[in-house]
Amino acid sequence: MEFSTSTWMFIFFIIFLVASIWKIWAFLPNKQLADDDTTAEATAELEALMLKIIFQKEGKINDKDLFFEITKDEDFNSKLFWRFNLNRLKQLLNAYYARNEETTNIEDIYSKLKEKRS
Repeated sequence: MEFSTSTWMFIFFIIFLVASIWKIWAFLPNKQLADDDTTAEATAELEALMLKIIFQKEGKINDKDLFFEITKDEDFNSKLFWRFNLNRLKQLLNAYYARNEETTNIEDIYSKLKEKRS
């Protein structure tokens, strides 16, 4: 049985395609990294800490001061959240505002927290 040149080319194409797909798959991360702060659990932890600080300061705090207070707090895990910055805090605040449409600023968050705890 003799194969033509185009048949050999097709066979080698398939072999190299499979090898290329395997190489790409082998180098993709398959498990969660230990310092991945984008998971739902890590985001919930950051949000809880953010709400705690807002409640402690009675809503009288701006974004920058809130950021510094969060990073100074004893519950802040600096090894897990080593990439935490002001932009990430603003994203957390915007996500909170989107989920709670009656809030538009930090003082609204505080008044809502005060209602829940009363």
